[in-house]
Order: sequence, then structure tokens, then C-alpha cells
Amino acid sequence: MKQKDKILSLIGLAVRARRCVSGEMMTENMVKSGRAHLVIAAADASDNTKKKFRDMCEFYRVPIYIYGDKNTLGHAMGKEFRASLAILDEGFADGILKEINNREDIA
Repeated sequence: MKQKDKILSLIGLAVRARRCVSGEMMTENMVKSGRAHLVIAAADASDNTKKKFRDMCEFYRVPIYIYGDKNTLGHAMGKEFRASLAILDEGFADGILKEINNREDIA
């Protein structure tokens, strides 16, 4: 459980550093502009949303992970529920990826 908290706290830090955006439009804009280093989509986002981001991230070569649920992601950001977010800082993205890669239960 501790690692999950670490991922969420890194998202929280990225938000406070203004290196994270959320919501479909902002996430999409950051991926397409080349500023996103990592995209995280909620597991309970619609299949359509997840497919859209998977395809977009594959095309723009941005890593994407399906993680947590909308409430958890929103809470980590200090906002209402969020289905998607983009990390705009390479350091934060690397830190989150490292945590994700240390876990077996994340797709």
C-alpha cells in the first residue's frame, strides 16, 4: 500500500509545482504539444476515453498508465474526480514511472 501512496504523493507534488494538468482537453493538449512526459488515466474512465488516450500516447510516444480511479486521482490533485492527467516534468514522470515499475499489480 505504501507504494500506491508514493505515486499519489508524487502526483500531488507535481500539482503543487504546477507541473501537472488534468481533464481530457488539457491532457490532450499537453500530449499533442509534446509537453506531457507521462499520462495517467483512471481505471474507471470510460473505455472510449482510455482507448483515445492509449492511441494518442502511442502515436506521440508518451508513456501512459491506467491507475487508480477518478476519485483517487482527483483527491491526489486536491480536486474533484479526474479521469486523466498529464505530468509535464520529466523528473516527476521518471519518479512515478519508477514507482509503477516496482509494482506488479498495475497494468
